[in-house]
Amino acid sequence: PCSGLIKIRLKFLNDTEEVAVVRPEDTVGGLKSKFFPGQENQMKFIYRGQLLQDQGRTLRSLRITDNCVIHCHRSRAATAAAATVLPDPVTAAPEAGGLPLGAGNLLLPAIMVVLGVVWYFHINYRQLFTAPATVSLIGVTVLFSFLAFGVY
Repeated sequence: PCSGLIKIRLKFLNDTEEVAVVRPEDTVGGLKSKFFPGQENQMKFIYRGQLLQDQGRTLRSLRITDNCVIHCHRSRAATAAAATVLPDPVTAAPEAGGLPLGAGNLLLPAIMVVLGVVWYFHINYRQLFTAPATVSLIGVTVLFSFLAFGVY
């Protein structure tokens, strides 16, 4: 490349490529506005598996050299969340994680526990259960077993 310009290949999800001739001093935001004017908030750049979120970083600081490939992803709609910079996952404080506990997540295990208790009483106090009650208990157990295996 002449006069300090480098060629970068912009590769899209449908395997099409565009060649961009830029300076190493250009920023990520400048690259977006130069090649995707009006769509800067919709475009996401990925280089070597890292999402390029800092719009002020230069290509040289990211070690992007001649003939490097930057993967481009265009979001379907620009939202207010797309315009904000996401925190770096390495430096961000970990949140209290895990599965959210709610009625929907606890309903199936609670029903299975209740079924277990009813089966315990059925085995130990057989004289209290009639034949239709036993058939109903078997049916409900089979139904919720299929539901549990389907969900998990």
